Amino acid sequence: MKRLVKQTKGNTRLASELAIFSGNANPPLANAICRRLKVRLSDCLVGRFSEGEIRVKINENVRGKDVFIVQPTCPPPNDNLMELLIMLDAMRRASARRITAVIPYYGYARQDRKDQPRVPITAKLVANLITTAGADRVLTMDLHAGQIQGFFDLPWDHLYAVTVFEHAIQRKRLAPLVVVSPDVGGIKMARGYAKRLGAGLAIVDKRRAGPDSTEVMHILGEVKDRVCLLVDDLIATGSSIMEAAKALKRQGAKAVYGAVTHAVLSGDAIRHLERAPLEELMVTDTIPLTSARRHRKITVLSVAPLLAEAIRRIHDAESISSLFDGMPG
Repeated sequence: MKRLVKQTKGNTRLASELAIFSGNANPPLANAICRRLKVRLSDCLVGRFSEGEIRVKINENVRGKDVFIVQPTCPPPNDNLMELLIMLDAMRRASARRITAVIPYYGYARQDRKDQPRVPITAKLVANLITTAGADRVLTMDLHAGQIQGFFDLPWDHLYAVTVFEHAIQRKRLAPLVVVSPDVGGIKMARGYAKRLGAGLAIVDKRRAGPDSTEVMHILGEVKDRVCLLVDDLIATGSSIMEAAKALKRQGAKAVYGAVTHAVLSGDAIRHLERAPLEELMVTDTIPLTSARRHRKITVLSVAPLLAEAIRRIHDAESISSLFDGMPG
């Protein structure tokens, strides 16, 4: 197999081996990845029939190619998941040599275990669907639950957005800095951020009052007169971050910032964000932000360079471990 190489006069050799496709979930991210790799986004029709069924047609030859499908399963999750599954099936039937599902945001990840009687493990069901549809490999970022990797019997590459946030935070020169996990489950991620940033560590002990509401109980760690950085993998309604930020300010925090990988921002998230004592909420572009979900406190950082480098290394059969050296896990 030919390797991915830098060329000064075009990348025709690269384009003959590598094909990057996108559904309708996040075309701007797919285009940014292609610009980084200096290849064009491959041509594929992903539309709807009159009754609403998803229609997919690959408009170029992919036989023997190394195909990457960039498609986060973000809102609307069911439509975007079905697009991904149908595209995987189309690529498999078109005789692609290898198909990698690039899922920057893995939807249904919060349903990763039976925490109540008679509930499904939907994250496992989605894994089965992706495997059956024809994926040979999965590339994703900041999973809500790391054990989801075990739901697949496929090669899996799990990237972390901490490097993207690290550079932005260092430019702000926040000091003295404490990295705060908004719940006990996020300690591992928060420890990774604290290590990279040379900062202290604190934990918010909270009690979940319902699926979309929380109550802060205690702050574990020293936050008084410090700049606090709340880190998490996703923000949905924003109630957790709002309550955590309020609790940190009550404990004497000098300022509170947020760094969250996946900006789902559903329900009353924007209203919660407006009321939260946050100086700034940094998010990535794994999920596209519509105009209705934009806010003056939100800063969007791109993960396209990180994903592009991972795709290049997978294509060239190189190690990607250096991309998350020193990160959690």
